[in-house]
Formats: sequence, structure tokens, C-alpha cells
Amino acid sequence: MDIKEIQSLIKFVAKSGASEVKLEMEDVKITIRTGSAASAPETTIVQQIPVAQAPAVPAAAPVAAAPETPAPAPAAETASDSDDSKYITIKSPIIGTFYRKPSPDKPAFVEVGSTISQGDVLCVIEAMKLFNDIESEVSGKIVKVLVDDSSPVEFDQPLFLVDPS
Repeated sequence: MDIKEIQSLIKFVAKSGASEVKLEMEDVKITIRTGSAASAPETTIVQQIPVAQAPAVPAAAPVAAAPETPAPAPAAETASDSDDSKYITIKSPIIGTFYRKPSPDKPAFVEVGSTISQGDVLCVIEAMKLFNDIESEVSGKIVKVLVDDSSPVEFDQPLFLVDPS
């Protein structure tokens, strides 16, 4: 749609008395709003969407495919879970960034081999600039730390393996 066609559309809408007209085509999105006679004779908003944005919708498909990439990892974990079936998995209760230390200059909350009891802080997960202490719900010994420090974690993602014996 060229500028002449847009201008004639604006004139047509202004004469028709319609308060708002929206027109969407493949590469153009136009909204024409006419105000009341007291406020302003005519308000027009023209927004042209570049054709390059149309592939942005299919670009969401690779983003959706990205969560599928971790899906084989839990399948690999189920294979290792048969070896680790006697261990309890502590999972992330929220989405955020996983930190093993309370601050960069302090030691980690727990290490492999650490004995923990119920209520001990195991790590911190930052979500929206809030730091949430993740406490243990079980007692035992840390067998494995499954997440690297300062990495993003998903809801219900395994964080630690604990030997309850």
C-alpha cells in the first residue's frame, strides 16, 4: 500500500464519521482514529510493519524448539537414575539463576560430601532481583551438584542428589 492510498483512506474515514478503523494486511497495519469535534478534528496513527518482521513468527519456532533440547537430558538422567535410584533429588521450586554461594567472596553453602539436615540452606535462586534461599527438605549427604554456579534453572529442574542414609 503506497502513501497516496493511505491518504485517500484517511480522507474517506474522516468523511464517513467513523470513530476508529483498523486495517491489517501482510506488510501494513493501519489504525485511524477520529476524535470528537470538540477535541481535535482528526487523529491518525499509521504503523507500517516491515516484511522482515513476518519471519519473526517462524523464529518463535526455534525458541520453542530450544526447550526440546533439554528434553533428552532428562532422558539421560533417567538412565543414570537407575544407578542413582537410592538418592533423593532436590529440585528447583522456581525459575531463576542458581547460585551456590551467598555472595561471590563467601564459601559455597554446600559441597559434595557435605552432611545436611532438614531446613539447611543449599543454594540461592535469584528471580526478578529477589534472592530466594532454597532449603533442604531432607537430611543426608550431598552426593552430586547437578547445576553450575550462576546458571539459569527451570522450575522442577534437579539441583542436588542427596543420600538419605
